[in-house]
Amino acid sequence: MKVLHLTSGNLFGGIETYLLTLARLRHLCPSMEPYFGLCFPGRLRGELTTTGVPIYDLGPVRVSRPWTVLKARHRLKRILRGTAFDAVITHGTWPHGVFAPAVKHAGVRLLNAVHDYLDRKHWINRWAARTPPDAIVANSNFTAPSARELFPGVNSRVIYLPVAPPDLNQNAARRDIRAELGTAPETVVILQASRLERWKGQSVFLGALGLSKATPGWEAWVAGGSQKAGEGEFLAELKSDAERMGIADRVKFLGQRADVPRLMAAADVYCQPNTGPEPFGIAFVEALYSGLPVVSSNFGGALEIVDDTCGQLCPPGDVAAVAAALLGMIAYAGSRRSLGEAGPVRAAALCDPSRQLAALEEMASGGGG
Repeated sequence: MKVLHLTSGNLFGGIETYLLTLARLRHLCPSMEPYFGLCFPGRLRGELTTTGVPIYDLGPVRVSRPWTVLKARHRLKRILRGTAFDAVITHGTWPHGVFAPAVKHAGVRLLNAVHDYLDRKHWINRWAARTPPDAIVANSNFTAPSARELFPGVNSRVIYLPVAPPDLNQNAARRDIRAELGTAPETVVILQASRLERWKGQSVFLGALGLSKATPGWEAWVAGGSQKAGEGEFLAELKSDAERMGIADRVKFLGQRADVPRLMAAADVYCQPNTGPEPFGIAFVEALYSGLPVVSSNFGGALEIVDDTCGQLCPPGDVAAVAAALLGMIAYAGSRRSLGEAGPVRAAALCDPSRQLAALEEMASGGGG
């Protein structure tokens, strides 16, 4: 079956990582052929191109300029007339609002992939709700209820995102990355790799590190670059905070990285103490696959991924609790190792790609309600 995935394409985060996984691992579900429609150029389009999947340019869309929406819908209608797609999946409410009417007009099965908690008060979500999909695929039990409220009566299912274990030499990556960054082999490295958005908890992370500065033997890496307005200012604020707390020499801001699996192979602990709930948390699963214990906040999707066998969850915004969790992992290599060894088993149980792709195909084909 042919499935067309629609998204904006101008940013890079969890949705884009998921779409790349669908492209790169399509051989695990050969009966489901993925195609992609994007509005904007960017990293996603570049990386999808390297996989050889078909990509359609839907043209730039600004909702504030209604004619761009109409042009994009017209392009999509031409595409749907030219190729017999079995299903179209809109990833998020923005592409759903833009493209769902054109898909419905073409009579193609329409699914909405829910990647965030959907607040009915937000105008984009209300706009999307005007065109109910035929089915909903939610990425977690946390996001699913909001999707059912936005689209009442629509068939829905929670399917955790497919995440593959890292395809690299862990030992070589650890050696090479540490050499590149000037980090000693024995140093305990604590990593956060996420978008530069305040709710991702970078400020809490730095605060916890500040409380830990008297403890020797650790270093922190913060991966993530500015993609939207205001994120550059936030990065400057984080760097200033590290200076003020006296830990600037032990915190390395790595900018935007396309090699996060290698960073994880070189790290010892993954810490992302969100102040807002994570809808799912691909980075948590990737960290578990890499054998890293995870420290995060006890709400949102993290509750469905991290348990006490593989990490520790803290109250949101509790800097002292995060510091205590990190100090325990820095001090006790045995505990760190035990938690890390449980990670790959936990990750595979939740997100095995073959199983999750088969579940997505079932929903796309009209089954699996």
